[in-house]
Amino acid sequence: MVKTIDFSKTVYELCKEDPQVIDIMKELGFEQITNPVSLNTVGRVMTLPKGAVMKDIDLEVIKDEFVKRGYEIKE
Repeated sequence: MVKTIDFSKTVYELCKEDPQVIDIMKELGFEQITNPVSLNTVGRVMTLPKGAVMKDIDLEVIKDEFVKRGYEIKE
């Protein structure tokens, strides 16, 4: 079954909809995602594309990882 992930939603929304997103993001270098305070503050305004820029992670690498794990990317 293919899951859809909407890159225009905030990180907070994505993690609440699908907790597996937290593990994937942590593996990609977003270690602070596991901190509930960070998720509830910064996560409410941050999107994956914005986070990629801040962490200097290629957005294509993030997209590829989600696709590899069965997600369809919605932008």
